[in-house]
Amino acid sequence: MTRRFEDARILMYSHDTFGLGHLRRCRAIAHALVEDYSGLQVLIISGATIAGAFDYRARVDFVKIPSVIKLRNGEYTSLDRHIELHETLKMRQSIIRSTAETFRPDIFIVDKEPMGLRGEVEDTLAYLKTHGTRLVLGLREIMDAPHLLEEEWNRRDTMRKIEKFYDSVWVYGPPDFYDPLVGLEVPSAVRDRMNFVGFLQRSVPQDAVPGHKPEGDYILVTTGGGGDGADLIHDVIHAYQEDPELKHNALVVLGPYMPAKQRNKLIKKGSKIPFIKIIEFDNRMEELIAGARGVVSMGGYNTYCEILSFDKPALIVPRLQPREEQLIRAQRASALGLIDMLLPQEAEEPLRFAAALKALPQRPPPSLRAKGLRLEGLVHISDIVGEWLDHRSKEHLAVVKRSN
Repeated sequence: MTRRFEDARILMYSHDTFGLGHLRRCRAIAHALVEDYSGLQVLIISGATIAGAFDYRARVDFVKIPSVIKLRNGEYTSLDRHIELHETLKMRQSIIRSTAETFRPDIFIVDKEPMGLRGEVEDTLAYLKTHGTRLVLGLREIMDAPHLLEEEWNRRDTMRKIEKFYDSVWVYGPPDFYDPLVGLEVPSAVRDRMNFVGFLQRSVPQDAVPGHKPEGDYILVTTGGGGDGADLIHDVIHAYQEDPELKHNALVVLGPYMPAKQRNKLIKKGSKIPFIKIIEFDNRMEELIAGARGVVSMGGYNTYCEILSFDKPALIVPRLQPREEQLIRAQRASALGLIDMLLPQEAEEPLRFAAALKALPQRPPPSLRAKGLRLEGLVHISDIVGEWLDHRSKEHLAVVKRSN
């Protein structure tokens, strides 16, 4: 049942330097909230170069900040090479602060990076905290290998700042799957604010486009943003080249951030195989995954949620650098029997990869291995937000009564 909150506002921050995961996660949460609560407005601050390529529901909008690209070695650079990185970061910080001051949110949700890219939201967090905004940090169920995350956060004094600023920490996964802060020294105050809300369920948009997905059976190969996905696509094509018995129709989505040279090379190679269709990008991945017999991916957070949501057999070939997040997720999900996994070096063996691809459509779906598997993250977030907004409304009403 839809409830109404007058002039309630939520601001979200998605730093978006590599891939589409952060923006897509924020967008899924925003859409679920405005569906549940009329009168609620959600504004997403995003650094994604293609933020405007996605559809947004009524009362969800975005503010685009200058884009910064994360290179494969973990370093950053401005998208516009004519502007120094420090100048780009200064512009981003100014836009974020100005947006917060103008929008005056009741809740501010920061995705994954506690202080933002290079600390760009710390000033805004301090400002909003003095103005009574509820501050929320949203974490993936897996951040990185504990020793890598600990080193990064110690260098930036992150844990102390989380304790200082944030009222709540949402973990976008169930507690029995993984703890994103395992192996770290976590103050009891931070632990007490942590809420494992669950994985974020995805659904096919209500305005599904007829004929959008391919006709007939197909396996879907997706690399997310595609910035580091060329090796996976190359290995898929190589498997088809080497095994004439591999005849599953495959729809390959390269991703919008794949470098042009790699993209053109893969399109040329794939065009020689009649069973492979390659497209560059699709802003309705939910429809493509829902229609697939199986999914081949690198196992980023959003794709994994979609695999579970649509109960699809999956073969994961995780990225190993610069973060180990995908590897840890794939290992954990494989141990639970939810997916099959190949390491990148194993996928480079064409006949081994071909055998896994041929077996994929017959693999039991995740639900048969995990009885009672539920994705309740969006429901739990909506309940939490509703409780907070109820409290805000009652406080506002009390103030009005006292003034009268």
